[in-house]
This record gives sequence, C-alpha cells and structure tokens, in this order.
Amino acid sequence: MEPSEVKIGFIGAGNMAFGITKGILLSGGVLPRNVTVSAPSSNNLGRFQELGAAVTHSNTEAVAASRLIFLAVKPHLVPAILREVAPHVTREHVVVSVAAGVTIATLEELLPPESVVLRLMPNLPCMVQEGALLFSRGSRAGPGEGALLKTLLGPCGLVEEGPESWIDAHTGLSGSGVAFVYLFAEALADGGVKMGMPSALAQRIAAQTVLGAGRLLRDSGRHPAQLRSDVCTPGGTTIYGLHALELGGLRAAVMGAVEAATERARELGRK
Repeated sequence: MEPSEVKIGFIGAGNMAFGITKGILLSGGVLPRNVTVSAPSSNNLGRFQELGAAVTHSNTEAVAASRLIFLAVKPHLVPAILREVAPHVTREHVVVSVAAGVTIATLEELLPPESVVLRLMPNLPCMVQEGALLFSRGSRAGPGEGALLKTLLGPCGLVEEGPESWIDAHTGLSGSGVAFVYLFAEALADGGVKMGMPSALAQRIAAQTVLGAGRLLRDSGRHPAQLRSDVCTPGGTTIYGLHALELGGLRAAVMGAVEAATERARELGRK
C-alpha cells in the first residue's frame, strides 16, 4: 500500500488525533480528502474540516471509508467502540490504537480473527510536529505495515518501533513526561520572577531554554551528562544551582514520576 493511496480514518477527534492528522497531511503524500474523522459531537471536528478532512458522527462510516484506522479515544471507551465497529473491520484494514494501557492482546480479542493491529503511543508535541512516537506490531502485522506507519508518521516527529513491553514505559517517559517538562519550565519561570524578572518575560525565556536545550541534546547525539558538564565551570553559578537541585531530590523525583506513570499505564492495561 503506497502512502499516497491509503485512506485513513480516525475514531476520536481529540488533540492527539489532530496532531497526527496535521503531521500526516504535512508530508504531502496523503490527500486531505482521503482522511475521515468521526466523533460523537461537533466540538472538535471543525478544525479537521479546516485541514480538508471529511468528518462524521458515525464510527462505522469512518471505518468503511478507510483502510488505515486510528483508534484515538479514552481507554475505557475502547471495548464499546470496537464492539460497534468490529462487524465492519475486514482483513484489508489496519487498526492502530493510541489508547493508553490497552494491550494488543485486548485489541485482537475484540476485533475479528486475522485483524491487523498495531499499538502506538504518541505524545502531545505531535501537534507541532515535534512528537516522540513508539509503536509495536500485533501478531498479524508485518514489516510492511510497520514501514507504512513510519512513513506516514515521520512528519509528526521521532518515530521508533519496539516491543510492546516498552510502550507503557514510553507512556511514562514521553507521554506523561511532557507534563513533567511543563512543570519544570513553570518552576524555572517562577525562579526568574522570584529574582525580580517580569512574569511574561520569565515564561518566554523558560520556554526558549527548554526548547534550545532539547534541540541541542537531540541534535548533538551526546549524553545529557556531557552537555550538563559543558555548562558547569569550577565555582560558577551553574554548579551551585545543580547542588540545590540535588539537595531537593530532583533526579529521584523525576525517576519516580516516570515509574508512577508507567505503573498507572500498566494498571489501565490490566483493567
């Protein structure tokens, strides 16, 4: 299946679906008219229409119009929606779930036999094409489906494939990790305000600091500890600040946050 020919459906019209849709259409290989989005209300559908996608309130209509289907709904809604659309899913369909905690085994159990399933965990920066996405193939998904997904999602950011056992860890590290970074950025800005800087300016500088540090880390290919060491001079300002962060337990707190979010994702899967 060539990316330019694939017809894509989204069940769910939230931020994640919107971010992925923007990325797919930015690649230029998929025509907007080949994308169909379904949601029970019209609240979020307007922005998809602005991209040129077709919209509907019928999940089964989205499935019928598509070959590649993204299931982009809250985890607790997955069983009911799959029971609704299962009679319309054929061997020609590829179903990609972005529902946190919902396992491939659960998806394959709720869909018809021989359904082709992949599990994908994106994160919110997909909305600005700077996402981190990890996917795993189900028992009947081959390398071709994986390659297609990588090609389509490439404009959304970093796309990697791995075993399903990594998906929950990726949820804690990157899916929830975005919120951890926002909290850190907020604290950075508050620190600037405490030291006398106007709030709006402190927020802009904190945002740019996080952005610049992230790009340098990604593009340099160096270990974070190496880059951190580059900023530290003997007896300088940075090492004093790092000492304060170590006293506050920042490193252990962040590791604990990733662990807690990962365990919650696993709990959702068991439910």
